[in-house]
Amino acid sequence: MKKFFILITVFLCLPLSTLAVTDKEEPTLLENAKSGILVEATTGEILFEKNKDEEVSIASLTKMVAQIIILENIESGNLKWDDIVTASSNASSMGGTQIWLTAGEKMSVEDLFKGMSMASANDATVALAERIAGTETAFVKLMNDKVKEIGAKNTVFKNCTGLDEEGHHSTAYDLSLIARELLTHDEILRFSSVYEDYIRKDTPNKYWVVNTNKLVRFYEGADGLKTGYTDDAGYTMAVTAKRDNMRLIAIVLGEDVSKVRNEETTELLDYGFNSYKINLIKEKGTVVDKIKIDKSDKDELQVVTKEELSILGKKSDVNINYETKITLNDITLPIEKGTTIGRIDVIYNNKTIKSSDLIAGESVKKMNYFKYLYNSLKDLINFNLF
Repeated sequence: MKKFFILITVFLCLPLSTLAVTDKEEPTLLENAKSGILVEATTGEILFEKNKDEEVSIASLTKMVAQIIILENIESGNLKWDDIVTASSNASSMGGTQIWLTAGEKMSVEDLFKGMSMASANDATVALAERIAGTETAFVKLMNDKVKEIGAKNTVFKNCTGLDEEGHHSTAYDLSLIARELLTHDEILRFSSVYEDYIRKDTPNKYWVVNTNKLVRFYEGADGLKTGYTDDAGYTMAVTAKRDNMRLIAIVLGEDVSKVRNEETTELLDYGFNSYKINLIKEKGTVVDKIKIDKSDKDELQVVTKEELSILGKKSDVNINYETKITLNDITLPIEKGTTIGRIDVIYNNKTIKSSDLIAGESVKKMNYFKYLYNSLKDLINFNLF
């Protein structure tokens, strides 16, 4: 089947994403921070930045990469939430913030992850790292491999906790990439959005954990992600919040005072929500076309969007008209559900401003011989009758 495309004009009161970021005055934000960034989570577009590529110590924001690897192991089945981990002497000896594991203590993966995500516990982080990779050193290698895969080019880890160590650093921009990747694992919000909880619930040593990210309690829509502090890094923060179909990620690094860090992060998020909006053009899984394929076992093949297709822009932008163009590839049977079969482009002023893959909504096989014979006979009979 030859390639073809369908052009559809979409009349929407939407803003233009490319203008949204470039055509604006820089606000006065993050005056006391060394660096920081504000991005829209779905599109990855930068709404504000200060020294976004400066390499700095990041404290416990390091743990976001550890969380990614742990959640990948959960999703692959290599690790289960109710698995029991025995804390090593190395894990129990970690300094800084901790849940006071003792050597030989047994705790579930879920409680350790809770302690790591809410209380930023170093001992819990190392216990999980050792469970997955055998040693913290081996786990740190997995972390460094992961950041390269994500595209975080200016990040190097020397440990999995974020404790100060020479050569351990990242940037605001890299951390925004890491935070976006972490948010692709839905389970993270089950932990990072909770303000207080308990671990060791069924033991005499029931332990209260409180989220170090106070914004999940006091800022509308905030549901993650991580905070940190060390002497070298100062106070750091990675916060995500969602309002009106738009999720923002704020990274703030190198603050001298935790209260100021929280205030400046709040101002950064307020700026984003007050100035921008996200407009949904197509939801993930939307059927955008149905095509007939000769000699297939289905009457038609549904063409669906692989991911959400959104456009970011200023709240002040109105009456922007878009066109969408669907381009389909040559299709050869059989084809599996989820296979990329084309793309959808969003067009403004004859320029493509956003593209997304289209996939097969179902599996389609070649028609078997008997069905092909049946259809041929039916067509022949109908031809003779009419």
